[in-house]
Amino acid sequence: MTASIHSRLTRAAQVLLALLPLLVVPTLMAVASQTRAPMAAPPALPPPAEVDGFDFPVGPPDGAGYIVTQGFQDPASGRGDHLGEDWNGPGGGNSDLGTPIHVVAHGRVAMAQDLGDNGWGRVVRVVHRMPDGHEVESLYAHLDRIDVHEGDLVERGDVLGTMGDAHGRYSAHLHFELRSMARLPVGAGYGDPDGLYLDPSTFIAARRPGRVEPRRW
Repeated sequence: MTASIHSRLTRAAQVLLALLPLLVVPTLMAVASQTRAPMAAPPALPPPAEVDGFDFPVGPPDGAGYIVTQGFQDPASGRGDHLGEDWNGPGGGNSDLGTPIHVVAHGRVAMAQDLGDNGWGRVVRVVHRMPDGHEVESLYAHLDRIDVHEGDLVERGDVLGTMGDAHGRYSAHLHFELRSMARLPVGAGYGDPDGLYLDPSTFIAARRPGRVEPRRW
C-alpha cells in the first residue's frame, strides 16, 4: 500500500514538474512586459540654418565660366515650357562631365536618389528655410555622382555631387529648378509653372548673400 501511494506521488510530482514551465514562464513574461520601460523617441533633427543668401549651382558664387543653354520658360533657347534651367560649361558636349554641383543656399537634403533611366537620372533636392519661415526647394538633376544623403544639413556652396548625363540620355549638363513650395512631386521638367516654379537666375540674382528680402512671389 505504501509503495503504491509513493508511486502515485512520484507520478504527480513528475506531472507538476513538466507543467511548471508552462505556468511560470508566461507569468514572468507578462510581468516583464508590464515593467519594461517605454522606448525613448528618436531625437528630433536639428532645423537647417536659415537662408542668408543664394549663390549659383555651378562656378560659385556667381556662375563664372558656365552658361544657361536652356532657360526657364524661354522659347528662344528650347521649349517654351521648361520648368528650370540647363547649365553647361562653354566647351559643350561632355566636356563638363564631373563638374562639382554646389547647393545654392543653406538647407536640408530632402532627396538623394537615382531615379533611373527615365530622363532624370540621379537627383538631389534640398529644402531651404527663408527668413520669414517659408520653405523653398532647389532641385539638381542628371547628376553623375551624389555626395550627400537624405537628411543631411548642407551650407551654401557645399558640393552635392557632380554633373552628369542622366545615364547617357543627354550630353552632360545640370538641370536646375527652384520651387516656391517644398516637397512637390518630382514632376516632368516641362509644363505650366503655375506659381510653383521660380525663374532660378532671376530669383538668385535678387537674393545674393546679404540681400535676402521678404517673399515676393
